[in-house]
Amino acid sequence: MNDTSAVKDALRRQQIETPSWAYGNSGTRFKVFAQQGVPRTPQEKIDDAAQVHRFTGAAPTVAVHIPWDKVDDYAALAAHAEEKGVRIGAVNTNVFQDDDYMLGSVTNPDPKIRRKALDHLLECVDIMDAVGSRDLKLWFSDGTNYPGQDDVRARQDRMAEALAAVYERLGDDQRFLLEYKLFEPAFYMTDLPDWGASYAHCLKLGPKAQVVVDTGHHAPGTNIEFIVAFLLREGKLGGFDFNSRFYADDDLMVGAADPFQLFRIMYEVVRGGGYDAETGVAFMLDQCHNIEPKIHGQIRSVMNVQEATAKALLLDADALRAAQESGDVLEANAVFMDAYNTDVRPLLAELREEMGLHADPVAAYKASGYFERVVAERKDGQAAGWGA
Repeated sequence: MNDTSAVKDALRRQQIETPSWAYGNSGTRFKVFAQQGVPRTPQEKIDDAAQVHRFTGAAPTVAVHIPWDKVDDYAALAAHAEEKGVRIGAVNTNVFQDDDYMLGSVTNPDPKIRRKALDHLLECVDIMDAVGSRDLKLWFSDGTNYPGQDDVRARQDRMAEALAAVYERLGDDQRFLLEYKLFEPAFYMTDLPDWGASYAHCLKLGPKAQVVVDTGHHAPGTNIEFIVAFLLREGKLGGFDFNSRFYADDDLMVGAADPFQLFRIMYEVVRGGGYDAETGVAFMLDQCHNIEPKIHGQIRSVMNVQEATAKALLLDADALRAAQESGDVLEANAVFMDAYNTDVRPLLAELREEMGLHADPVAAYKASGYFERVVAERKDGQAAGWGA
């Protein structure tokens, strides 16, 4: 697709979900730097997320994390989001912070702790029902630190049992997205360490179980775009957690350090049909800014994904295919690089103005006075932070 009007039409449909936890105080394992004006409640997190959508026009949903965003009335929380011009997106589970989970959650050798973890996962499906969410996000810190600490195969059996119970509870229009992580906090063996393990569990369960690719959860040098292409081909790519990894994990703005990788990923998404709405691929951010202003950082992240997507859509697919089929290695690479080196910022600025938005979302946000207002309004009370 290299027709500008067609590219604009595709970009108008793009939706990028922001995470509620990105708006609170957060940091590395060593320090959380408190900032002014951060939200104190789940409602205020949604208010901030709504600002990202207001200025980008591309972030209509906000993910919540339970129990960090626990409220007494989830239907009311969904109504609050609608009032602010956004919707509740994915519901993220948490079975990694309680003391009971020291030896694991759903793979814990203690059946009572496994039951506690499963009950939480099922509770989150209830919350999905209340807020009208399609996606349940599952990530497990489960693993072991020492050889012989637990039975590796038995832990996989326990994982499969829990996932099957969650799958059975899902509604017809719901699904779960199964994340994976190479390491941490389990340093010897992680129960879901890579896309292959996640894929195997999802494949066994059926179409409502999908893999989510977190761009920060791989070994250095991993070809993430290959994983994307493979999962798309198999119909098992549920979505992305976009970020950039320099904390040996994630948390920096997507595309901040390697925008070329983000472009390569988005090319495979476009090439594999993952950009089409019917595929259901979710584009989500998973970032906890440490020193960056919160809302500003989310706006920039959305813009980075938009730019990479625009370049991928502009790539001359016919010219690339001709070079590939003729075995012209350098010409194929040149076509690829021409798309990446295209300055798409004027096109996106023009598109925003056509949508009734400011051409520069960051400038518009700064000029709005929103940050100064919430700094004054939120000076009292307990600021939300990582894990709260």
